[in-house]
Amino acid sequence: MLNYLLQRLIYTLPIMLGVSIVCFALVHLAPGDPLVSILPPDASAELQAKLRELYGFDRSYPEQFLAWVGRALQGDLGSSIASGRPVAQEVFKAVGNTLRLAVFATAIGFFLGSLFGFVAGYFQHSWIDRFASMLSVLGVSVPHYWLGMVLVIIFSSQLMWLPPGGAGPGGSGDWQWNLEYMRHLVLPALTMSVIPMGIIARTVRALVGDILHQEFIIGLRAKGMTNLGIFLHVVKNAAPTALAVMGLQLGYLLGGSILIETVFSWPGTGFLLNSAIFQRDLPLLQGTILILAMFFVLLNLIVDIIQTLLDPRIARS
Repeated sequence: MLNYLLQRLIYTLPIMLGVSIVCFALVHLAPGDPLVSILPPDASAELQAKLRELYGFDRSYPEQFLAWVGRALQGDLGSSIASGRPVAQEVFKAVGNTLRLAVFATAIGFFLGSLFGFVAGYFQHSWIDRFASMLSVLGVSVPHYWLGMVLVIIFSSQLMWLPPGGAGPGGSGDWQWNLEYMRHLVLPALTMSVIPMGIIARTVRALVGDILHQEFIIGLRAKGMTNLGIFLHVVKNAAPTALAVMGLQLGYLLGGSILIETVFSWPGTGFLLNSAIFQRDLPLLQGTILILAMFFVLLNLIVDIIQTLLDPRIARS
């Protein structure tokens, strides 16, 4: 077990290095001058040269990459070109908001997806299975941004039950654990949970259907085991794969929530990425992508460890 965990940790290091290289390369391959947003139209060549030297854009790409990685290892992601504030400060605040939203959305999606998947798997080829499968297909087919706007129209504009956007009253970005702030979380979390729900439901349905037809389940029925006991065996065998899918979905939600956070004006990493892209803010863009990618890598490592604890056969294989 310990050897397996050490092996997974060693595998993570080159993945993180590769992620940092891809992150740096993709951002610098994008067209446009990152200093355009802060330079006046009549800026002199001397002023442009000083700013390029200040942000390190006068160096070669390998030198810029090594300097950026060296600072990142010390926790320094540079300063935002647009705002002048430290990138790490802005990114970690936004990551906290996105992580909060993604965890709630994944929890909703995992609960409903597992429920629909187990029901559909136990009653395969029945009307219950067809209904649950239809809901899961709708979940992965409906565009996020469209569903978000529909929910805002229904629950905010017409019924006036929930706020239409923001992370708190008056557009506050400082989160507090109380009912007023939680109300701002409901609509974006529901919108984000739809796709994970559909994917997890389809995965769990296939797993349950396959497990129920395996020989050890037939043997347990022949020995007279109760339905509850068989259900617990099915859950135990389906849990590792379901958790892996949930971990991947949480990682995707951390990096793929730009449209939803824009629709709901949620001050997370998606909203921050959107601003950095339009402002061509390279330090902010690089720092945000790097932190999100590292979260995704670490999340997969945590999921691997949990899978191994649930099913020791994974470590032995």
